[in-house]
Amino acid sequence: MKKTLEGQDGVIVVLGTRNDLSPTTTMSEGLKNVITGMKALDISVVSVCLSAFLFYEPEKVPAMFHEINADHQRMFNALKSSELQWIAVNPPHIADQPPTGYITKHGASTGYRVISKYDLGKFFVDCLSMPEHYQKVVGIASNPAQQ
Repeated sequence: MKKTLEGQDGVIVVLGTRNDLSPTTTMSEGLKNVITGMKALDISVVSVCLSAFLFYEPEKVPAMFHEINADHQRMFNALKSSELQWIAVNPPHIADQPPTGYITKHGASTGYRVISKYDLGKFFVDCLSMPEHYQKVVGIASNPAQQ
């Protein structure tokens, strides 16, 4: 991890399990490793992909996503206690569609159910140098006005 992080000014973390929805700590343990490496190299800014399901009351998350959502919550807990300049990005469904620009909302879902993978990628990079997003949970979606 340290070799990957050397020379970087910020970090983007997008961890997943592909289609495996079984119980896991892979993502949260991976994030903890990244945080440890960042601290060792004095890198302070990180944007992390979590899930819009974290905006839901746990009982309203579809049952098939309970275990993955639990690991996303563990990731968020690790971020909050990290003392880094973190941005917790909670996207809805990530789609392979053209970019339209992104819209964001702090602390809540935008109310839209999709984001282009291109819009999401752009925000991950953009937000690293946008202090208004530091220590914030960000709901995000593709701009519906441009679709």
